Amino acid sequence: MTDPFSMLSRLTRPRQLGILLLVGLCAPDSFAEQPASSQQSQLKQAQLGHIEVTARKKAETLQQVPISLSVAGGADLAEKGVTTLTEVARYSPNTSLLSSRGTNSTLTAFIRGLGQLDPLWGYESGVGVYVDDVYLARPQGALLNLLDTERIEILRGPQGTLYGKNTIGGAIRYVTKALTGDPGLTVEGTLGAYDQADFRLSGQYPLIDDTMFIAVAFANLQRDGYGQYLATSLADQNLENYNKDVQIARLTLELHPFEQLFIRLAWDETQDNSNARGGFRLLPSTRFDVMAPASVFDASTSLPTRNQVETEGSSWRVLYAPDADIQMKYIGSRRTSYSQTNIDIDSTAMDILDVPAVYDDKNHTHEIQLNVDKTAFQWVGGVYFYDGDACGVFDGILGVLGRDLASQGVLEATTSGVTSQVAGCNNSRSWAGYAHLDYTLSGNWTLSMGARYTDEHREASVFNDIVPFILYPQSGWIPGYQRPADMPLNQVLGADTDNDGKPDASTRQSWQRFTPKLGLTYHYSPYTMYYVSYAQGFKSGTFNQRATTNEPGVEPEVVDSVELGVKSDITDTLRINASAFTYIHSDRQYLGFDGTSDNLTALQQQLRNAAKTRGSGLETEITYAVTPGLSLYLTYGLLNFTIKENLATPPLVGQAHSPEQTVNLAAQYTLDTQLGFFTFNANYYYRDDYLIFETSDVLSQPGFGVADMSISWESPELNWYGGLHLKNISDEVYLTGGYEFVQRNEDGSFAPGLGNDTTLVGYYGEPRTLQLTIGYRF
Repeated sequence: MTDPFSMLSRLTRPRQLGILLLVGLCAPDSFAEQPASSQQSQLKQAQLGHIEVTARKKAETLQQVPISLSVAGGADLAEKGVTTLTEVARYSPNTSLLSSRGTNSTLTAFIRGLGQLDPLWGYESGVGVYVDDVYLARPQGALLNLLDTERIEILRGPQGTLYGKNTIGGAIRYVTKALTGDPGLTVEGTLGAYDQADFRLSGQYPLIDDTMFIAVAFANLQRDGYGQYLATSLADQNLENYNKDVQIARLTLELHPFEQLFIRLAWDETQDNSNARGGFRLLPSTRFDVMAPASVFDASTSLPTRNQVETEGSSWRVLYAPDADIQMKYIGSRRTSYSQTNIDIDSTAMDILDVPAVYDDKNHTHEIQLNVDKTAFQWVGGVYFYDGDACGVFDGILGVLGRDLASQGVLEATTSGVTSQVAGCNNSRSWAGYAHLDYTLSGNWTLSMGARYTDEHREASVFNDIVPFILYPQSGWIPGYQRPADMPLNQVLGADTDNDGKPDASTRQSWQRFTPKLGLTYHYSPYTMYYVSYAQGFKSGTFNQRATTNEPGVEPEVVDSVELGVKSDITDTLRINASAFTYIHSDRQYLGFDGTSDNLTALQQQLRNAAKTRGSGLETEITYAVTPGLSLYLTYGLLNFTIKENLATPPLVGQAHSPEQTVNLAAQYTLDTQLGFFTFNANYYYRDDYLIFETSDVLSQPGFGVADMSISWESPELNWYGGLHLKNISDEVYLTGGYEFVQRNEDGSFAPGLGNDTTLVGYYGEPRTLQLTIGYRF
């Protein structure tokens, strides 16, 4: 285990500590001898906003939680026209939430430079996503569209004690609105650029007064593409690129049989039929004349343009509070997701490098929790069970390469192409026991201690083969296609149960982790708090689902982190929260070569624990209420990254999607008139330059800024409301993902890579849009 005291010494460097101490020492109450009265404290909370969170699995205010935490309220997000999880990232420093390359709803998440690029089944996220405390295990479908949102909490830093595995970067908590028991119905419509036409409906009704409530929510989200597919090898395709076609449904039932008991049953389903996203070629093809796109949102394809992501789940929550300071909780869930996707990596109408794929996932979770809230201590503890299966198949179609080999006499002259078919499953069964204690040492000092023990068992199988013809995952994938019924599957990773030298069953491996947390908090006054903490988190050990040999699993990634912070309501109009952190990231899992290779785009790769890195930085969030109607906001993130051990092949060159600096400046002005209540919002978000991949600097995004403006209105009767939202005012063009299958020559030029072409493709963030929303509350 990394020594937390040696890590703490890094926080005493002038750059980090100087800024942090300045924040704390500039507070007027830092020189006061007597703490303010509770009445004064309540007044400050009222003027700056009393923000309740449940980040530590108990109700607290934002200013009471000794961790780096950002909160975005549902009402504030609606006023700004924020509709997807990716937009929320700008309100949290050192946070990146992106759509994964060729998809519309697969999430790529990084916090403090910690996350996961590859969404393939079996590869775990570094940032946990939770909806009403239910874990979303897979990134497919995790890029949530906001509906009936109470708030979104972004916890930065390892959350290995209370949240467990796969939260080395942090956790994102999506909290839906609680039911009030009052009958109501809200209808909302949005029209916007690119023929956007959204419809949202939500309502609730008391089936039994004060005892049983039911709620429904529905959304139909439609938009044409930001660009077009200019050429396709298939007829009758929907040519919209970067379009949106999403339907969401939720049903909730709440029971309050008596005062001490609360039961909530919930169901949700999302259907995303948006087209597959085509990338923009950054290099001309060396093989074919490809139509030059007029826009970065234009593409070409030799695959179907359709894409399908279906997620469905149910959860059940039981809370029992026998008295005011004890609460027992049970949370259970069941979730499934199914995806059919078409990824045309080369973005041409030729089958240079095409990947049609299917993902099929399901999981069950159960959590039993006990909360105790006494004057001298607060306790949160419980047990957690997870049972998940993640399976899939993808076919890497190399049509041009196969025909090249046929023309050279390597393959038969009738060869239509070459396909690398990969299939398999990666299943996880785990249980964990955890506890967290806050103990008051004196009137001002609080000691925090936490620990979690996780026992995880995985089993995996991989089938991998190269065949001299073109394969698709299923019959009918393209018109007239029939997949061979007797298609052999060559298992390359698994257990050899009959000792014939060939795997014929799933292989198994187990890992156990103890993840501690230790913290000390000093409450200088009712409205200023200093804290220091050490925390550990881990990302699950796993198997290589692209394996070509029977390789062993890799060990879990481990992050040891130290954080020093302050939370202060300096005056009744100024709030400053700041933290400095440093961490060691050990046993990083990388897919690379076993040895060296002159062709870094080859398929023969191995998953290994190949690197150790260090990160450190600073995060500051400032709120200033200039007048009762005008508020200013600033969030700033600083992130430094150092490679300590680099055994990856190709070697690491940096950290993906992790700019050195992120800045968000915002202003809000409210105006109460006879015509209603108006809110004006202006926002500017800046991201420093960043890499797209960790092992290459070929694709990178220079620093850029995005400005948004909104005006929202609510009628005096509080029934009608509306908003006008202008986003990306200057129409900034910026990379969010890409594919790189090229070789770099000594003179800096590029040679063909996998597929026998120079495939360098980029995917981009949203262009300038304007949208108008009108709603009515019955």
